[in-house]
Amino acid sequence: MSLDDLKSAVPDYAKDLKLNLGSVIGNSDLPQQQLWGTVLACAIASRSPRVLAELEPEARENLKPEAYNAAKSAAAVMAMNNVFYRTRHLLSDPEYGTLRAGLRMNVIGNPGVEKVDFELWSLAVSAINGCGQCLDSHEQVLRKAGVERDTIQEAFKIAAVIQAVGTTLDAEAVLAAAE
Repeated sequence: MSLDDLKSAVPDYAKDLKLNLGSVIGNSDLPQQQLWGTVLACAIASRSPRVLAELEPEARENLKPEAYNAAKSAAAVMAMNNVFYRTRHLLSDPEYGTLRAGLRMNVIGNPGVEKVDFELWSLAVSAINGCGQCLDSHEQVLRKAGVERDTIQEAFKIAAVIQAVGTTLDAEAVLAAAE
């Protein structure tokens, strides 16, 4: 299983996704750890079994064990935080914003990799999960750390393409089963 297998599975009507998948992963300027951590975190966040099965082996191969675990941790903690903070933001009662969250998220303070890498992965997962408050928070931390907008955009481009490929392939699987 591989990136090439995933690209070949994308149907002809979604050729742009196939091209973008090859581009955002194959031609990325991100350092290897940032790239493959973003890919793994986004593959998990996409909730697509096919995407995860195809991309995880290459991510594992391209990441040190601590980065592999940190990318999975970013996907896990942001799955929780994105729901919590998005809900708080969407509720019309601002008092919820004054309440203590009371959720454990120790991994954010000590992810086991460079803080910038973990923040980038968290931002990419937040893009998939649609949490504006988390996106703003992680983007601000990255910008304060000197990360350029092009690098940040690269992460959410990867998120957008992986999410779209997962949606497309999962829909195709359902449609094929219905035939």
